[in-house]
Amino acid sequence: MNADIKAAVEELHADLATWLGSEAPDAVFDRFAAAQHESFSMVTTAGDIMRRNELLTGLRGARNAQPGLHIDISELEELAAESRMVVVRFLESHHHAGQISRRRVSAVLVSQEGRPGVQWLTVHETAVGSG
Repeated sequence: MNADIKAAVEELHADLATWLGSEAPDAVFDRFAAAQHESFSMVTTAGDIMRRNELLTGLRGARNAQPGLHIDISELEELAAESRMVVVRFLESHHHAGQISRRRVSAVLVSQEGRPGVQWLTVHETAVGSG
């Protein structure tokens, strides 16, 4: 696993947990938003398709909506890689108020010429049962 990709996945989810789980400064939201490609879309655990603008609008109003939220990333694997694109899959575990919810996530991350790091192009989440 490319260390930069691993760090990108973990850092994005740390920012998401910080934003949703505390009175985070706007800089946390701004970092999260900047990591989403302008063509970003995702398939939610409910099977709905959500575009970048919809995701960011919803998250903007959700600061500290889940106080104390912590997100763990595990089972991270690189499924495919090209010069400026990587496909990953991982287990995302949300810890909040004594409960744990999990989702299996597949994502396509891309790098753009002249920009450091990667951006999230698309994500597909599938809920994982507790059993």
